[in-house]
Amino acid sequence: MNQLVARNTVITLDYHVTDPDGEVVDEGRDPLVYLHGGYDDIFPKIEEALQGKSVGESVQVKLQPDEAFGEYDPQLVQIEPRKDFPKELQVGMQFEGGPEDGSDEEFVIYRVTDIEGDKVVLDGNHPLAGSALVFTCTVTAIRPASADEIEHGHVHGADDEEGCDH
Repeated sequence: MNQLVARNTVITLDYHVTDPDGEVVDEGRDPLVYLHGGYDDIFPKIEEALQGKSVGESVQVKLQPDEAFGEYDPQLVQIEPRKDFPKELQVGMQFEGGPEDGSDEEFVIYRVTDIEGDKVVLDGNHPLAGSALVFTCTVTAIRPASADEIEHGHVHGADDEEGCDH
């Protein structure tokens, strides 16, 4: 039976991502495995393009910033005193931050983008925020999702990085 990409199937993709000029953004060294059917495991426009495809079929999807990692938000850039950070601070390090009385959902991952004298520049935008992307992929495997995967809304497996504890 030739299975098709459909709701509640687990899809494996070989993929790569470029910017509109063809510069590689993500080589896709490891296959992408996700639960298909509106579980927010993959960008909706890509999921829509894959609907009804079979193993071996490919799609190329052009994503505008608002369809991918969002528009760049200058309000997510902060300048903080150097003294508030560890001694071994380097550009590229990440810190979690948010309002003092905020919920976990309000926390943002900030990247150190610059260290100048006694100031540190933090950016809470995703590194690809504001970027248009071209996502090219080929379906390499399709299987029915397990009842647990459907209930939890994500793929389970030996390499389940989320450490699912539901």
